[in-house]
Amino acid sequence: MIGRVGHWVDDRLGLSAFARRTLRKVFPDHWSFLLGEVALYSFLMLVITGIFLTFFFKPSLEQTTYQGSYEQLRGVPMSEAYNSAVRLSFDVRAGLVMRQIHHWAALVFLGAIFAHLCRVFFTGAFRKPRELNWLVGVTLLLLALVNGFFGYSLLDDLLSGTGLRIMYSVVLAVPIVGTWAAFLIFGGEFPAHDIITRLFVLHVLLVPAAIAVLLTAHLMIIWKQKHTQFPGPDRREDNVVGTRLWPTYTAKSVGLFFLVAAVLCALGGLVQINPVWLYGPFEPSAVTTAAQPDWYMGWLEGALRLFPAWSFRIGPFTISELFWPAVLLPGLTFALLYAWPFLEQWRTKDYAEHHLLSRPRDSAARTAIGLGTFTFYFVLFLAGSQDVISQILHVDVVAVYWWLRILLVVLPPVIGFATYKFCRQLAEGTREEAIRRTIEDAERERHPIPALAAASAPGPPGPSEPSWPSADPPPH
Repeated sequence: MIGRVGHWVDDRLGLSAFARRTLRKVFPDHWSFLLGEVALYSFLMLVITGIFLTFFFKPSLEQTTYQGSYEQLRGVPMSEAYNSAVRLSFDVRAGLVMRQIHHWAALVFLGAIFAHLCRVFFTGAFRKPRELNWLVGVTLLLLALVNGFFGYSLLDDLLSGTGLRIMYSVVLAVPIVGTWAAFLIFGGEFPAHDIITRLFVLHVLLVPAAIAVLLTAHLMIIWKQKHTQFPGPDRREDNVVGTRLWPTYTAKSVGLFFLVAAVLCALGGLVQINPVWLYGPFEPSAVTTAAQPDWYMGWLEGALRLFPAWSFRIGPFTISELFWPAVLLPGLTFALLYAWPFLEQWRTKDYAEHHLLSRPRDSAARTAIGLGTFTFYFVLFLAGSQDVISQILHVDVVAVYWWLRILLVVLPPVIGFATYKFCRQLAEGTREEAIRRTIEDAERERHPIPALAAASAPGPPGPSEPSWPSADPPPH
């Protein structure tokens, strides 16, 4: 009976044919294509641990007194949000390990997206017809950055409160609409009581839903357009060389999921991260010593520290000193990321479809621009820890500040120029080697080596070299 029903459904929907086509889908073997899957599986771990944490976290700034297991904070007034975070860490079974797995998964998620984006950029995988998927990927990076910041801002400890205070100042720095936007987001003047509740809804519902939709769209576009692949034997623009979805690639992908989950669980259980009980509850008049955001916000922190304090007025409006590093720089960063496929297409006049990837050495200008830009943001990332660098190296913080400013201006063009020259030399060497091999092959065809010619000439075998039938190999 069940077989008849299944046959009836398949006869009308053609599911078996679709399943056969799907399971025979071919995926490339190169390890760099797994970076996107690492991001996907980290997101799944974020969802799993996030569901657990929502049962115990209270997104409220209502005041209470801590009476939990951590003696150093017992009797201290604090918000319900911070109180629930400390209770999760000490009084909820598996609460601390879940908090730490969640935090590590967020860091790995963003790191995998960034690495995947770099792979796509430096190999030209964003070229036609994959511009749309590039836009989806950049949007995923932006949403992951925003949601990561929202996540560690929810706990209302001294570190996250400092970050929210900076966020409030940055929103105020937006010209014309800054004041109204700050009131809309925070629900009043900082510190406002509505911000934690609003961030909670954004962090656990709206932004993850948007990320899930974009991840699905990203995978569907890849499925429709097929994977790119690196040049190699038998690899052309119209085929994909690799392993089929079932069973080989499925087994590899499932194994990768368990590996990612195991690493995140090991980090959550063995490596401490974000010990909020050491920071204490947020006080608007206080700040932690050597306060550092998560790594993916380090470049913004460094920009706030390094950029000069330029401010002026245009009529009734004030352009704040925060506008340049915290509004204009991120805006230009993501605007250029979104526009890059179209800028390169316009610059190179290359409107053809590309399914084979290009090596970084063969696109010297793109590689040089990419590494120079990466150097710029890496210096900003270091600047976000200039006080820590000063303490570790026992150097005056002002000296560190000025050295980082100089490096920010000088180092990116130097790295970019050196990269461009190096890529051109590598590409030229590759072309010369290819030309030399072509000439040698042509010479061999025109003038074969005498010994080889004699060996290939027909004739009876010598007395010491018995002949063997062509169908049977000689015995060993």
